[in-house]
Amino acid sequence: MHNFRELKIWQEAMEITKMTYKTTRLYPSHEIYGLTSQMNRAAISIPSNIAEGAGRNTNKDFIHFLNIAMGSCFELETQMTLANEFGYVQKDDMEMFILNLNKLEKMINSLISTLRKQLV
Repeated sequence: MHNFRELKIWQEAMEITKMTYKTTRLYPSHEIYGLTSQMNRAAISIPSNIAEGAGRNTNKDFIHFLNIAMGSCFELETQMTLANEFGYVQKDDMEMFILNLNKLEKMINSLISTLRKQLV
């Protein structure tokens, strides 16, 4: 079992979630149940799955939840791209957001690789 609060990936995921909420606050009100909701849920899913996986007793279970978190990263990246295409977020802001998200994705992949090596 890992202390999720000490994990750099959880801390980074929390920052991504906060950035997402700040960004979606500016979206049109007609997106409240659409893209805004989807993005916020995808963002929350990332640190939540990292925390849940860290609380499991095996690395195999942790890897499973990290893979779910990774899927949420990809989902959020897609949604941010759409937000840019719809004109809800500027291209520079989208690119910076995705750069931070890609950094987190690499961190998650690295942890998955480390945990897989420990399974052998």
